[in-house]
Amino acid sequence: MHATPLTVMADASLVNAQDAALSRADHVYYTLREEIFDMRILPGDRLTEGAIAERFGVSRTPAREALQRLQSDGLMQGYVRGGWEVVPIDNKRFDDLYEMRQMIEVFAVRKLCNGETPQADLNLLLDALDRIWRVGRARRVVDGRKLVELDESLHHALVAAAGNDELTATMQRVTDRIRVVRRLDLVKGDGIAETYEEHAAILDAIRRGDSASSVELVSRHISGSQASVSGLTMQRLLGARTEAGRSSVAHAPARPRRTI
Repeated sequence: MHATPLTVMADASLVNAQDAALSRADHVYYTLREEIFDMRILPGDRLTEGAIAERFGVSRTPAREALQRLQSDGLMQGYVRGGWEVVPIDNKRFDDLYEMRQMIEVFAVRKLCNGETPQADLNLLLDALDRIWRVGRARRVVDGRKLVELDESLHHALVAAAGNDELTATMQRVTDRIRVVRRLDLVKGDGIAETYEEHAAILDAIRRGDSASSVELVSRHISGSQASVSGLTMQRLLGARTEAGRSSVAHAPARPRRTI
């Protein structure tokens, strides 16, 4: 059957409608994702598809799509009748994620130290990272949100340089799931100096090709981060949001909060 002008117009209208719906879903998704990372929506907060749709001025379909994508990210979990909850803080879950992160990064630095990455490429990467992390105290980033971004960039750059695309993708998923507690840790200013010093030491060991020291330093660095966030409580999360002058978005009636 040949397409008529009317069917072509109908098909074009359908494609445009689908693109618009996708755009609306993207907007809802990225906004809610950032609000979770920025602690404007906290672990344990409950939302409904209807409330999200009303807030963003969209139908329930893009609202549901955005929430389902957040669920795939490990940031939301769904209930019956359009109810959703930001995944509560769970020590076991974060311990598992940090263990995965350590396994990935140890593998990566071993490959970097064993000469499996072209030396010229590795030197360029290390030089670029040195310009960020080997600076005097006066030039260090003290904004917690920016520091988390720089911290993530370093770790992802080292993993990506090892050349295993699947591990790099897995590292991204792990990072997304621990970002809330990592951001809170550095926003509170508990580990800024240590972050700079430990990153510089890791880069030095990799540059020397010292596999044993690199593995030890990376393992200690990740274990220290894990220990730092393991003491977080819901009260601290609430305090961080209050100190930043943020208010939570509209959500479903509160249920008793879970603590770590």
